[in-house]
Amino acid sequence: METVKLYDRDPFLREFTAKVLCCEPGKDGWRVELDRTAFYPEGGGQPADHGFLGGVEVLDVHERGGAVFHTCDKPLETGAAVTGEIDWERRFDHMQQHSGEHIISGILCERFCCSNVGFHLGAETVTIDYNAEISWEQVLEAERLANETVWADRPVEITYPAPEELAALDYRSKKELSGRVRIVAFPGADCCACCGTHVLRAGQVGLIKVLSCQRFREGVRLEIVCGRRALDYLSMVYSQTRAVAQRLSVKPQNAAAAVERLESELSAAKAAQARLEEVAFEAIANENAEQEDVLLFQPPMRPDSVRRLADAVARRCKGLSAVFAGEGEHYVYALVRADGGDVSSLVKEMNQALRGRGGGRNGFAQGSVPAARGEIESFFDR
Repeated sequence: METVKLYDRDPFLREFTAKVLCCEPGKDGWRVELDRTAFYPEGGGQPADHGFLGGVEVLDVHERGGAVFHTCDKPLETGAAVTGEIDWERRFDHMQQHSGEHIISGILCERFCCSNVGFHLGAETVTIDYNAEISWEQVLEAERLANETVWADRPVEITYPAPEELAALDYRSKKELSGRVRIVAFPGADCCACCGTHVLRAGQVGLIKVLSCQRFREGVRLEIVCGRRALDYLSMVYSQTRAVAQRLSVKPQNAAAAVERLESELSAAKAAQARLEEVAFEAIANENAEQEDVLLFQPPMRPDSVRRLADAVARRCKGLSAVFAGEGEHYVYALVRADGGDVSSLVKEMNQALRGRGGGRNGFAQGSVPAARGEIESFFDR
């Protein structure tokens, strides 16, 4: 029996009554069929509604052959009249995301003669795939036009055209359609065949924000958020930007320029540090000139600095140059043989004895050990 789909008639219906036609155990709960429902079943990239049915929780909803089945956490009595309650926050969020996707997809597909070939309404963002290359600048222009459609706040038009009317209609669809076709139109932006739930007016989408545009297969993949998700995302980003700006003693809108200046200053400081390290490393290498094996301990340094010191010492000594930089029970190391000889067996043995990680080749190895200085010295004193 085909279920009467109340969500098609009124997507803002939050509560309804229905008769339980069937209730049987399923894989993930109890599968309940009703004579009518306002619960939207998963489909077309939109997740299913959640909520309560006769006081039991609705965990998932699917459609099969026109009948809608509700997966519930407890059984319901067949023949009973029950009240259904939609998780409205989840439903309205899905309507905002799905409607926003229609608006921006309609604009992009019309402007670039492409098709929307993939749509997924996720828990955090919406992803949309298009079979054309679109630049970030073009996407931002489409975002601007999409939000102008939202602000114009025109009513959404949902129709079921007769076959001859449908044949003459210019609409988007991912597949060939037959039978009764539901057309969802956002005037000035999109006209698309769709079975999902949507807002009644474009203004109810609130806001459309594109987060990214990446190359994907033969086209691009957009990541967007709409409505409350967009507000929450932009509020989070602003809070972070404001916190960064306060640390840099600038206004939030000047944070990026301040970070660029900081990066420039940091690069200059790193270059100056490297020059000073070269002088210090040469002095340490000269102190160990003509020695056989050299074991050195230094304060914490970047792995690259440890490597450069080991290289400098290896150019002066005759055997193994082993440098450990760190404190407590954490050291990074670099091992270099003056003659370029293999150190792999030594590194393997040392990592096993000192619980370390790392390796190398051609007379060089680098890694770290969670060991104290005494343990390291004991290993090399054997």
